[in-house]
Amino acid sequence: MLQRLFQLDDHKTTVGRELQAGLTTFAAMAYILAVNPAILANTGMDKGALVTVTALTAAIATALMALLTNYPIALAPGMGINAFFTFTMVLGKGVPWS
Repeated sequence: MLQRLFQLDDHKTTVGRELQAGLTTFAAMAYILAVNPAILANTGMDKGALVTVTALTAAIATALMALLTNYPIALAPGMGINAFFTFTMVLGKGVPWS
């Protein structure tokens, strides 16, 4: 089923190789699950909820990228915009996060 859905033979790859690549990508990106909530929690948001929404956002965006484009690109929330929002807008300018 995965062979046909993602045309693995055409791309000269296997399910095992793609699983290995996926686990490697997850290991490289896992820091976002700790760092992103730690940054945004400075605004007063619930850290547990931030971990959940960070994981869900990355999972949904990556799944959509895989299913709609068939490109091996993982997506996650950007820390730059989150740091800007937290430290410049909320803490610096006093704009409420809610």
